Amino acid sequence: MTAQSSKSGGTMTARRIVPDESDPEDQELVQMAGPTLTSAPGGSNALNSNSHSGATPIDMNKEEAHRRQMRAEASVPIGAKVEETDLGFCGWVLTIISYMIVFITFPVSIWLTIKIVQEYERAVIFRLGRLLSGGAKGPGIFFVIPCIDYYSKVDLRTVSFEIPPQEILTRDSVTVSVDAVVYYRVRNATISVANVEDAHHSTRLLSQTTLRNILGTRTLSEILSERDTISHSMQSILDDATGSWGIQVERVEIKDVRLPVQLQRAMAAEAEAAREARAKVIAAEGEKNAARALKEAGDVISQSPAALQLRYLQTLSAISAEKNSTIVFPLPIDLLNAFFKK
Repeated sequence: MTAQSSKSGGTMTARRIVPDESDPEDQELVQMAGPTLTSAPGGSNALNSNSHSGATPIDMNKEEAHRRQMRAEASVPIGAKVEETDLGFCGWVLTIISYMIVFITFPVSIWLTIKIVQEYERAVIFRLGRLLSGGAKGPGIFFVIPCIDYYSKVDLRTVSFEIPPQEILTRDSVTVSVDAVVYYRVRNATISVANVEDAHHSTRLLSQTTLRNILGTRTLSEILSERDTISHSMQSILDDATGSWGIQVERVEIKDVRLPVQLQRAMAAEAEAAREARAKVIAAEGEKNAARALKEAGDVISQSPAALQLRYLQTLSAISAEKNSTIVFPLPIDLLNAFFKK
């Protein structure tokens, strides 16, 4: 991405940022800016519509075109790479002096000009307070000019951090303490340095706020049973919010949900009462089935008097098998029938 400027009397009056189509980071910036910011012939920005839609700027309303242009300009991040074609008189003087110092102190100055970044790191270089073209440097060796260059290393590895326990009031007025784990990484080193003061700290604060906002709209039962849904929703919200900071949120997991002690006791008592109620229902159903079986057995025995006598003898046999002091005197039931008839 290069910058074009015009001078009037030795003073820079305007500067336009032109994306470099060969640079992957510039392509990402153009996609963020939308179809309205395109590069016209001659290196100037023009307001064009999407080529697939077939619309032209003439067909657009002036107000709509102006609004799209303002949105496109606002979407270009501060971290857009700018090539300084005119540093100004002071800038050129400082640059020449720095080069002279490097040549005079050579080879000692080589230790100050050569820098190395690891495979998982990128270096964002500022020259006289402005970003250099080419985007972030690395991995490997790169050169800086002492006194006028400042660089910042950015780690591209995935970072995990634990959200401290948050006291949250759910939608059904229950206070719970919830903590979570967030995994994220720097997607664009240039934007993460130039667009936000501290991308990591900002992401952590936003994660805490998002967790409280999302769980505040859920009931306690939903929080306990829909953890995966809440995690995916939180990840989507965080990823959209941190995209302009060059951060990509990869995963969010709800770690633990802590309930107050009084609520735990109440829920335990409720669960115990429910279990006792189910036990009583099961016992009652068993007695009902037993009574039905006894009724059916009595109907079968009533059809044959000999069956009742056999049952009586079986009972005596079962009692005599046990070691007890109970004495049973068998009494024929036929003798009692005469008394029943009278």
